[in-house]
Amino acid sequence: MILGQSDALLVIDVQNDFLPGGALPVPEGDRVIAPINRLIGLFPHVVVTQDWHTPGHASFAARHPGKAPFDTAAMPYGTQVLWPDHCVQGTPGAELAPGLDARRAGLLIRKGHAPEVDSYSAFLEADRTTRTGLAGYLRERGLDRLFLCGLATDFCVLWSALDARAEGFAVVLVEDAVAGLDRDGSVARARRDGGGGRGPRRQRGDHRITAGQDPGMT
Repeated sequence: MILGQSDALLVIDVQNDFLPGGALPVPEGDRVIAPINRLIGLFPHVVVTQDWHTPGHASFAARHPGKAPFDTAAMPYGTQVLWPDHCVQGTPGAELAPGLDARRAGLLIRKGHAPEVDSYSAFLEADRTTRTGLAGYLRERGLDRLFLCGLATDFCVLWSALDARAEGFAVVLVEDAVAGLDRDGSVARARRDGGGGRGPRRQRGDHRITAGQDPGMT
């Protein structure tokens, strides 16, 4: 696969709290760092996202008496999975992984910072109306194909891929540069039908590659 000047690498939520030993660890989440760093060196444009929650965020189980992490709660925008406290603004857990070489990132998108609304997607908050501004940035820069990598396959990567497609961008998933939480088969569901438990079925991404395929530049 040949890269061009309209291609961008979207690195999703590679943060300490999502790595082994973190507050919400993705199994083997640290294995994505090396292939992502390799890709960062190849791409003309790099965007990084960062989960950035307020203390006591509405998506945290501790906010809901009688609830435990991974339970659900009814929110004004729909059913919300409840999480352990994680990626709280200004804490070490919210920092990008120290091994991630993000120096070439042209844009950092922080999401999930509204106290009452969660955000998985790099494009839209969970209320499905509040935009992060990423789509506008990509269009103004003339970028139309996104290569997605990061954490977690079955939540933030999935939602970002679906919303990217809905916005008209071509999507490529880098298989060996993603990892999933995989609760109750959630990774298999995400790969099978693009639903991931979020509601109406949508289209899948356009392609899947591995970082080892060594895309060249036009």
